[in-house]
Amino acid sequence: QVQLVESGGGLVQPGGSLRLSCAASGFTFSTYPMSWYRQAPGKERELVASISPAGSNTNYVDSVKGRFTISRDNAKNTVYLQMNSLKPEDTAVYYCRRFSNWGQGTQVTVSS
Repeated sequence: QVQLVESGGGLVQPGGSLRLSCAASGFTFSTYPMSWYRQAPGKERELVASISPAGSNTNYVDSVKGRFTISRDNAKNTVYLQMNSLKPEDTAVYYCRRFSNWGQGTQVTVSS
């Protein structure tokens, strides 16, 4: 069965960095686009970034452009989200997604 397991979240000060990881299993990872979403308290889940199967194409929501980088390692079946210059408004639970499959999420809190 498909499994997506996120890790790397935590508490960080404004301006800090975190790298999220999503380890995938149960499908041929290298043939699927992957995405990161986030959901802040009281808000709808939103798409943050997506990456094509080979990693050659990426897309970002405007609010994270220039600060976040999505990447993947198809040999390790893992997709990453490097988050720099974090802001309090980036606080949310971050989810990895492949089509209808979601991970359990990892909490990111940006606060001084």
